[in-house]
Amino acid sequence: MRHDNGGDLLVTVLRELGIDTVFGIVSVHNLPLVEAVDRELRFVPVRHEASAVNAADAYGRARGTLGCALTSTGTGAGNAAGSLVESLSAGSSVLHVTGQVESGFLGSGRGFIHETKDQLSMLRAVSAYAATVPDTEQAGRILREAARATLTAPGGPASVEWPIDLQYAAQTDTGTGLPPAPRPPAPAPAVLAAAGELLASARRPVIWAGGGAATAGEELTRLLETTGAALLTSNSGRGSVPEDHHQVIGNFATAPAARALLADADVLLTVGTHFRSNETADYTLGLPAAHIQIDIDAAALGRVHPATHPLHGDAAATLTALLPHARTAEAGWGDRTAAVRTEVRQALHTGIGPQAAICDAIRAALPREAVVARDVTIPSSSWGNRLLEMYDPKDNVFPRGGGIGQGLGMGIGAALARPDAPTVVIAGDGGLAVHLGELLTLAQERPRLTLIVFNDGGYGVLRNMQDRYGDRRSGVDLTTPDFALLARACRLPYARIAAEHEAAEVIGAAVAGDGPTLVEVDLAALGPMKNPFTPPVRIPGR
Repeated sequence: MRHDNGGDLLVTVLRELGIDTVFGIVSVHNLPLVEAVDRELRFVPVRHEASAVNAADAYGRARGTLGCALTSTGTGAGNAAGSLVESLSAGSSVLHVTGQVESGFLGSGRGFIHETKDQLSMLRAVSAYAATVPDTEQAGRILREAARATLTAPGGPASVEWPIDLQYAAQTDTGTGLPPAPRPPAPAPAVLAAAGELLASARRPVIWAGGGAATAGEELTRLLETTGAALLTSNSGRGSVPEDHHQVIGNFATAPAARALLADADVLLTVGTHFRSNETADYTLGLPAAHIQIDIDAAALGRVHPATHPLHGDAAATLTALLPHARTAEAGWGDRTAAVRTEVRQALHTGIGPQAAICDAIRAALPREAVVARDVTIPSSSWGNRLLEMYDPKDNVFPRGGGIGQGLGMGIGAALARPDAPTVVIAGDGGLAVHLGELLTLAQERPRLTLIVFNDGGYGVLRNMQDRYGDRRSGVDLTTPDFALLARACRLPYARIAAEHEAAEVIGAAVAGDGPTLVEVDLAALGPMKNPFTPPVRIPGR
């Protein structure tokens, strides 16, 4: 098939992938791509390349598919690198198409505009797949190969750099759709049988679901209910079983009551969790020695916690194969699980003081199917990642790599992916300032998004660390804008919460609207948490 230029070819491939919205910044080195997408699909002009990737990432997460970001070459591609690291950390699916200088000057080092030294090596370092379009006959193949790579577990972004002269040229596309997906690995029958024997012996089982369980919710729920196990999750595994299920303890593994439960458990079954440091108290969390570990990534098996029975395979298929071996837990284990579930939630609800009213108001205002996107900030880290219930993994959008400032871009991508449901973004004033320009994207595109900004005048998490461990503050107290004036300048509706009793009405009205609203939570007026939150990291020597 012939296409007039690379932009027309890109649109064809995006339609094959079911992508109707693309995020990016226009440049002299991607103009044919942007023009075609803007003409045939929807192009969202974000204000920074990092936000383009974050928005595309969340667009894919919220739909359970992939998203697409367009950036320029050189500095533009470099600006995107941090957000590509986030996608790589999360194993999310992003097709990143970036420009490149004219093919005749590629690698010449003569200072061609936007040229950078060995851009492809940079992209390879932060992507699961990276390639250069070499001519007009192979662009379609490379785009589809990149899409297949990012959609194949364990995922991660796929980057394609495309010289500008080849973008403008007519394309010969011989592609016939995506390459076939590789067959997922499966445990050997003997290995599976041995794991099943251990599972059958479990009287006090605990299951820990990570991001790898996100597409295996039905299978996980059947095994959970058949065994009567307690379910812990990582942040990434939240919603794989709806968090109002009575067996779901959730992302509370390091809470005292959950630690005690783990100490009494006799078998641990983990599904696609990598035991990240911040979810295991820097790897000091005590876990049962009898451990069945399921993971699509062979390198993850036994990497952090020894696996008695490592099962390299697809989560859904492997859980289904284990189900015939499941036996019901001993009497009283279910009651113990329910008691722990209640205890950890009540303790956190009490401990966050007046912010509990915000958490309750968000959950009350949102329908069951709604996206909650979170930046890295105290409300997210303390209660947004735990207490605010999630019912589906696609609703749970947050920076898994821990980078600050990505929440609003992610929220915009998720909101445009799911226009029929409201999206809430939880951000701090410090994180929002990293990409403050995306308020203009929010005002321009007008998605159904409520941006809740928790204003404490700086980097509260690090401020608390310095106050606890040091004798002075460094770099944490920041000038904060007048958010009412800022919202007015961007033509965004604005509301403020300064007391607990205001939360339900303000958030309810914002979520009920058909467009964006900026809600400022004035933390100085609202009042402090009962215990200042510090991150779950160790300070060497302290």
